[in-house]
Amino acid sequence: MFLRKRRFGVVSHTDLIPKLIPLIRSFNSFSYSSSTNVVDETSTNYEFDFNQLFISCNKSIHLAKRLHALLLVSGEAKNIYFSTKLVNLYAFLGDICSSRITFEQIRTKNVFAWNSMISAFVHNGCSREAINCYYRLLVTSSSRVRPDFYTFPVVLKACGDLVDGKKVHCWVLKLGFCLDLFIDASLIHMYSKFGFVTDARKVFDVMRVRDKGTWNAMISGFCQNGNAVEALGVFEEMRMEGVQLDSTTVSSILPVCAPLGEGLKGILVHVYAIKHGLEFDVFVSNALINMYAKLGELVSSRKVFGQMIARDLVSWNSLISAYEQNNDPISALKLFSEMMENKFQPDVFTLVSLASVVAQCGDDHKSRSVHGFIMRRSWMCEDSFIENAILDMYAKLGCIDLARKVFQRMAFKDVISWNTLITGYAQNGLASEAVEVFREMEGCKAIVPDQGTLVSVLPAFSHLGSLQHGMRVHGYSIKIGLCMDIFVGTCLIDLYVKCGRLDDAMLLFKQVPRRSSVPWNAIISGHGIHGDGEVALKIFGEMQDDGVKPDHVTFVSVLSACSHAGLVEQGQSCFQLMQQKYGIEPSLKHYGCMVDLLGRAGQVDIAYDFIKNMPIRPDASVWGALLGACKIHHNEELGKVASAQLFEVDPENIGYYVLVSNMYASSGKWDGADKVRSLARDRGLRKTPGWSSIEVNKKVDVFYSGNQSHPQCEEIYKELGGLLSKMKSLGYVPDYSFVLQDVEDDEKEHILTSHSERLAIAYGIINTPPKTPIQIFKNLRVCGDCHNATKLISKITERDIIVRDSNRFHHFRNGQCSCRDYW
Repeated sequence: MFLRKRRFGVVSHTDLIPKLIPLIRSFNSFSYSSSTNVVDETSTNYEFDFNQLFISCNKSIHLAKRLHALLLVSGEAKNIYFSTKLVNLYAFLGDICSSRITFEQIRTKNVFAWNSMISAFVHNGCSREAINCYYRLLVTSSSRVRPDFYTFPVVLKACGDLVDGKKVHCWVLKLGFCLDLFIDASLIHMYSKFGFVTDARKVFDVMRVRDKGTWNAMISGFCQNGNAVEALGVFEEMRMEGVQLDSTTVSSILPVCAPLGEGLKGILVHVYAIKHGLEFDVFVSNALINMYAKLGELVSSRKVFGQMIARDLVSWNSLISAYEQNNDPISALKLFSEMMENKFQPDVFTLVSLASVVAQCGDDHKSRSVHGFIMRRSWMCEDSFIENAILDMYAKLGCIDLARKVFQRMAFKDVISWNTLITGYAQNGLASEAVEVFREMEGCKAIVPDQGTLVSVLPAFSHLGSLQHGMRVHGYSIKIGLCMDIFVGTCLIDLYVKCGRLDDAMLLFKQVPRRSSVPWNAIISGHGIHGDGEVALKIFGEMQDDGVKPDHVTFVSVLSACSHAGLVEQGQSCFQLMQQKYGIEPSLKHYGCMVDLLGRAGQVDIAYDFIKNMPIRPDASVWGALLGACKIHHNEELGKVASAQLFEVDPENIGYYVLVSNMYASSGKWDGADKVRSLARDRGLRKTPGWSSIEVNKKVDVFYSGNQSHPQCEEIYKELGGLLSKMKSLGYVPDYSFVLQDVEDDEKEHILTSHSERLAIAYGIINTPPKTPIQIFKNLRVCGDCHNATKLISKITERDIIVRDSNRFHHFRNGQCSCRDYW
């Protein structure tokens, strides 16, 4: 035994601490006998139980140093047992410097001392120093002192990179500790931490004996690295071998059930937790709340929360996040107020959810309150996680200038920061700005674009019709192995669809995984906007045959495709199928598609009756679809009804004022048109100017109606004049009903000729080889006169001309259009 007691009198443990200092001060008057281990004082004899003293000094560094002094003057500091305990005591109290000095003063260090020093470094976050200490142990110690099975778990935890981890693994093998359970579990954790979960699995597979902790380590490793399928596989192996699950197992496996669509398995795990008394464990309960939230089962999440005996802040955060993720911001705000009433102070995670909730509510005032709360606690300076949440909040609220300011003030911008800003610009209709931010990001060598980057920027390229730049991103996705990612692949399908390359989109669709509805929805929608309604319905049938369940987005795509192609009966059948077979309640988008389907087909009165029989109140999209149909079929009376409803439910949308004004103007009722335009001006609304763009030689040129500022302006108008003469020789007569201004006929002809889409087409003819295809993009609908003119231009120039407007694609070839004039 290292401990040696002095027995001449008994001093109680509680009395020792106050007497410690006077004892040290009077130590010179003591007579110390090493042979009898006695300390004599003329008036008092003491018993020293240093183990008890160590326990008494574990709350104060001041007392620890007094104890150290007593050990020094008593000569016990030379005792390696007490010196090592001092190393541990200083480390526990956070004084790593004193711990290290004490360690260095130990002359002959045993493995216990080395392990203590390595653990001290790890405990205080000095991982590099811990590794260096381990290497010193290997190099400077005698051959009799070697790492033992207590050394490696701590050293593996300290490894800062895979190189160190593999070196330690080699020593584990060399010294024969590869069969130790704790060391193997530590190796699994180490490889999982660095993302080498395959190596972790190799360690796991060669283990002869596995305890519950090892199984949990392997499941956790897969979960941390996004390998949900493999995690579930290990979980099943664990159950097959009859290993009893504990709270760690359950709380690790529950989060992967929802993403894999294994809701039933998650419920079975919940039943197991109830059966074995684990459901009241706070970690298990929190995991259950999260799982049910991701499955959309908010009632179950709330029930689990209500049954919890003890709740921590994570419990409140989990339920608030559950409501936020399921688009119920009102309930989330109520729960936040309830949390505050229960004296729980919000943390960073609470505020991240709250920022998203405020964005969902569209509450600009509350957004500034949340931002101010975070600023007062200096959280913005400490964590890019919360900064990204605030950036995302402002972007979703449409406050893109404020989002940009937050971004510019960030001390550290990670890839998520860049992705959030790119997405913010793209979602606010600022595709060019989104692309510009992406190019800035590419210039930062420290930032590597990831899946989120590609998913953020590809829609911007799609919106701009920038095929060449989009294809470059496609090449990059192939290089980094993301082209087969379901989300990146779907965005690429959307890119090729919206850039007029439907065949390329179809080829890519056949390559990406199609287990979920996401890529199916994209390709169905793509065929719809290209006017291939029959093909869209065929793909929809294949989707069902492959066992992929359609969702509400699928039916929006299918109904829209039917609308573009005039497939009224098929659309009505799909509307019934959605409700009767798949149990999907129609949303306002579905009702809007049905009104558009009926209205475009000329069944305007039936569409109006359909609206009156809707079980939910129609919104602007429904009335807007009816108004559009009224304009196409010149039903002014019903158009007045639709416009009155539109001005009530969405009075700030300039598009509806323009549509009503155009309806009056096209029939020559200029007083009605002027009245609507005046109403829009009085409300401070301005019409969005029409523009068309074309990409030639990797450069995008944008043209506005009547544009006179382009460097090739004279050549463009000269080309248009020549085309106009040839068109008239083929029987073209300008349709002045599409000139929405009360001017003379010659002025009307000039206005039609200088529409933005015609300027872009003429520019393309001038700057591309003969008979090559031309593709342009227009932000508004193509007017009827330009539609007729483009058919003739395609015949005259023997070119394929593809025009994407705000609603669909038109493929012009040899005087015909793919829409068959049904648009």
